[in-house]
Amino acid sequence: MSAPQTSTKRYRRVRLLGHGGMATVELAHDTELDRPVAIKRLAENLAANEEYKQRFLREARLAARLSHPNIVGVYDAGAEHGIPYIVMEYVEGETVSDLLRHRGRLEPAEAVALGLQACSGLETAHDAGLVHRDIKPQNLLITPDGTVKIADFGIARSIDGTQLTQAGTVLGTAAYLAPEQAAGAQVTAAADIYALGAVLYELLTERPPYEADSLAELFAKQTEGSITPLRELAPTAPARLEDAVMHALARAPRYRPESAAAFAVELDATPTAVTTVGRSVAPTRPMRRLRLNWGPAAPRRRRWVLSAAAILAAALVALVLALSLGGGSRSPKPVAPPSTSGSTAQQARAFSDWLRGNAAGG
Repeated sequence: MSAPQTSTKRYRRVRLLGHGGMATVELAHDTELDRPVAIKRLAENLAANEEYKQRFLREARLAARLSHPNIVGVYDAGAEHGIPYIVMEYVEGETVSDLLRHRGRLEPAEAVALGLQACSGLETAHDAGLVHRDIKPQNLLITPDGTVKIADFGIARSIDGTQLTQAGTVLGTAAYLAPEQAAGAQVTAAADIYALGAVLYELLTERPPYEADSLAELFAKQTEGSITPLRELAPTAPARLEDAVMHALARAPRYRPESAAAFAVELDATPTAVTTVGRSVAPTRPMRRLRLNWGPAAPRRRRWVLSAAAILAAALVALVLALSLGGGSRSPKPVAPPSTSGSTAQQARAFSDWLRGNAAGG
C-alpha cells in the first residue's frame, strides 16, 4: 500500500507509520510550529460511508476535549478531497504490545506503574463523559522517559448515550472486551476498567484472561468459565496485586472498582516499588482517594470484624476468670468496663488500656 499524501500544505509528509481497516497514520512535520505530528486519516474505502465519516470526525472532537499527559493530544482536524483527517501528537517510543513482544512478562512493579498512569488518563476521559471502549496493548504508548499515553479514541462513546453504532454492534479487540461489551449491551466506564485489568493480567502472566478464536467463544467463556487466578501463573505477584486485577475483571460491572481512580487506589496499595523500565516515576496526576465499592468482597470484611469481636470477647472472659480465680483470699476490686462509644479504633484503644490496667491485679 502506498503511503498517503500530506493532508494540507502545512504538514510535510515524512513516512508511513501504519494502517488498519479504518484509518492510515503517517508521520509528518508541522512546518508552521516546527514539530513532528501524526496524521490519521480515514481509509479511502470508508470515506464514502457517512456513518464512518461522522464517527471519525467525532473522534477528533472528543479527543480534542481531553488534555492530560497520559492521553495522546489532538491538535487539528479537517478534510481533504472529502477524506477527513486528524492531526495528533506524535509519540516516540513503543506500544505496550511491543513491550510484551520483546520483554515477555513484566515485573509487578513495572506493571503497577503502567497501570497507575493508564488509570490517570482514563479518569480524565471518564470525568469528561467519555468511554474509550478499546483499551488494549496496541493503544497504550510508552515514551522513552516512561510516560504512558492512551491513544485512539476512534471508537469512543459518550457516556450520555450518544452513539453512532447500531444496537448490538461490537467494537474493540476481543481479548480485552468486557463481558457486557462482548454481548453488545450498554457499555460504561466499567468496560474500560475491565479492559485495563485484562491488559495488566497479560503483562503479569503473558496471556490474556480468556483466549478464544471467536467473539461467540469468548462470550461463552466469560459467561460460563472462570479466569485462572493470577498468582497461579505469576507466583511472584503480591496477593494484593492479584486482588486488584481480579477485582477489575469481575464479570458484572457493578462488582468492579467504581472508577479508574478507585482502581488506582487498589493498585497503589500493592507492596511493590513503583518503577518503569529504566527509571522511577510517580503517577502523572494525583488520583482522587475514593471509598471503594468492593461488591462481593464485602462479606470477607464483615467476617474479619466478627472474628475480631470474637477474639476480644474470648480475651474478656479469660481476664474475668483470671481475676476471679487467681487472686487467692484477696477480693478482686470492681472494675469498670471499657467504653463502647467512639470509633472502632477508639474502642480498641480503650479496651487495650482497660486490659493492661486490670491484668496488673488492681
